[in-house]
Amino acid sequence: MRELDLDRLRTLVTIADLGSFAAAARALHLAPPTVSLHVSELESRLDTPLLLRNRGQVAPTGPGAALIERARRLLADADAALDEVQRLVEGRTGRVRVGASTGVLAHLLPQALEALSRDHPGIDVQVAVLTSQETMARLAGGTLDIGLVALPQAAGAGLKVQPWRRDPVMAFVPASWKAPSHATPAWLAQQPLILNDASTRLSRLTAEWFAEAGEQPRPRIELNYNDAIKSLVAAGYGAALLPHEATAAQVDQRIAMLPLRPKLWRPLGIAHRSGAREPSTELVLDVLWRLRQA
Repeated sequence: MRELDLDRLRTLVTIADLGSFAAAARALHLAPPTVSLHVSELESRLDTPLLLRNRGQVAPTGPGAALIERARRLLADADAALDEVQRLVEGRTGRVRVGASTGVLAHLLPQALEALSRDHPGIDVQVAVLTSQETMARLAGGTLDIGLVALPQAAGAGLKVQPWRRDPVMAFVPASWKAPSHATPAWLAQQPLILNDASTRLSRLTAEWFAEAGEQPRPRIELNYNDAIKSLVAAGYGAALLPHEATAAQVDQRIAMLPLRPKLWRPLGIAHRSGAREPSTELVLDVLWRLRQA
């Protein structure tokens, strides 16, 4: 026996705790000769007696006591390591890297994170704020586990993209404006506009919506942060076209929401690597699918 064996150390510690070879054998579900063999192998390996046997009483020698003290720490570390791995295998702990846009981060992802912190507190979700294109690239490169992306997206090799939910795009306008009951491309094109910047899928969606009606408005400002856009709308700076999630908080009283005519939807998808995934990733996906909306 070249190295110290944890099973033999556990036998030695159990003998010291219970005070006899027989009691240790019963506690460890080992045959008495096996318990004696474990101790003799340790003593042979270290070339010194570890236990004193006197009329049925067993006590550690000086070297035995030192080894037992160290063995307790080694066994505790080994048990902790096995428990940690088991929790990872079962999905009770783990790190999951998620990429999402600022729009998704504002209302949808916090709902999933709240459910995860309640039901699976051992899972560490690390969130990166990215465009959908950046998310797909990082999924392909293996530096993300899950992406919440605007659709459509081409799934590259080894990736899978599934429709997740769609939310209506609404016109957010200052409540002080005299506005129609529905916002049309022609009406909005005549208003000062605050739109998402050209790097976003929402920008392309709204541009196509205007173009189909023969309109090409020039925005007053372009941003890529929906809450900042809403703040500008509330201040009367202009109107915006933004998705509205049914579970989102009530908007500022200084903002009115108008349905679009024709209607416009913001579709989102869940992207991840195909094939086998870590249990913790599967748990996060399960929570996200529960937020799915027709």
